[in-house]
Amino acid sequence: MLEVGQQVPDFTARDQNGDPITLSQFKGKKVVIYFYPKDNTPGCTAQACDLRDNIDRLTAAGYQIIGVSQDKEASHQKFIAKYDLPFPLIADTDHEVHEIFGTWQLKKLYGKEYMGTVRTTFIIDEEGKLEEVISKVKTKEHANQILPA
Repeated sequence: MLEVGQQVPDFTARDQNGDPITLSQFKGKKVVIYFYPKDNTPGCTAQACDLRDNIDRLTAAGYQIIGVSQDKEASHQKFIAKYDLPFPLIADTDHEVHEIFGTWQLKKLYGKEYMGTVRTTFIIDEEGKLEEVISKVKTKEHANQILPA
């Protein structure tokens, strides 16, 4: 996983519309990249809706929000439409962005092991350096975890 203070490698990935997103296109802004397991699941929906409900506060503080999961573009389009999400979602079906951030890991559930997304948020400063990692995400209060007190 990336460490605080480290320069985050630039990447190109596809958003819900198939359009390319690069980290470098947001230079000069603080970027919040949040990794979540799956569209339309209770925790992931709560997290996305909390960010949506606080988008004015987040953008006023200079943050650009980007969500990332392994879901396909069509799933992201439906998720965005259903919950009126005002930020892009990366369709990281090949896990390339997950691998950069170290969020594609071995998980266990009911005694079974599988590879999956570890819910984590990364805050990147205006120069592209990792400012903070939030690993204990509170899905219903995530915006408050991001915004400085």
